[in-house]
Amino acid sequence: MGTIWGIPLGEYQFMDIIKKFKALSDPTRLRLLNMLSHYELNVNEIVSIVEMIQSGVSRHLKILLEAGLLVSRKDGSYIYYSDSRTEEASDLIQFVVNHLGTDSVFSNDLERAGQSISLRKNRTKRFFRTVAPQWDRLKKEVLGPLDLTRIICEQLGPCKTMADLGCGTGEILSCLVDLDKTKLIGVDASPEMLEQARIRLPQRAHLELRLGELENLPMRNQEVDAAVMSMVLYHVVEPEKSICEVARVLKHRGRFVLADFRHHNQEGIKEVIGGSWMGFKKEQIQEWLAENSLSLEDYTEFKVEKNLVIALYTAEKRTETQ
Repeated sequence: MGTIWGIPLGEYQFMDIIKKFKALSDPTRLRLLNMLSHYELNVNEIVSIVEMIQSGVSRHLKILLEAGLLVSRKDGSYIYYSDSRTEEASDLIQFVVNHLGTDSVFSNDLERAGQSISLRKNRTKRFFRTVAPQWDRLKKEVLGPLDLTRIICEQLGPCKTMADLGCGTGEILSCLVDLDKTKLIGVDASPEMLEQARIRLPQRAHLELRLGELENLPMRNQEVDAAVMSMVLYHVVEPEKSICEVARVLKHRGRFVLADFRHHNQEGIKEVIGGSWMGFKKEQIQEWLAENSLSLEDYTEFKVEKNLVIALYTAEKRTETQ
């Protein structure tokens, strides 16, 4: 049947590669693939970036999907698109993206896509600016009697340095602040939430609060023995980058405890406690953990109010460098 790049191809593989090359033969589809190899975007955002009618954009997306070059994810009423990470697709996508050159069309697309991501982040910041003083009460409406903070602290175990990433009002830090032998670092992207944490927490030499985004943590490589993300990842626009950052700041054998909503379809919950994502499927979290050398050690689910489920993941970093 023939070879490509020295690799023997069967009939199915041959037809598949032809389908992929046909999908790449259109300039607009190259623009879409380039953007979606850098960012996950929904149709409305893509339409705004490329300045085409929605039906035309949807047609091109469908061709790229059918060729196995894109994947889609439904989240509430939105469908998000990104590049395929399968081995046979990712090598081809990387080859194409690397050879697009410096054409201003592609660079302008990426700039506008980055602006779309920034708009999402700004919506989250506006939300927390408004609800910061009521955040603990709003969260209680969802968690009900579940003492998630206690459960997380028990999962952490003893450690010399711990970071609460997306620390919010400092609820978890307040339970650990009397452990003088543990250095505590709280990070949050909202100045208003950090102000609530400062009000709640006593001043301690071993406690430090830092302003910063979870996708770009204000922390050194391998700075902490343990890290927590409790009910925050669903607010993060690019959660995969946050998991990568966790791996970067964790020491070898460091522990990561993640608590977040299991994937649901209740859009109304955003009216209560906001969010960019409607929770996550276990398989998605496992994939992100594995890609960053974080080995899942334990998984537990807790039913809470409003027919929602909290998923609790405990993972360990298995590499010395990041």
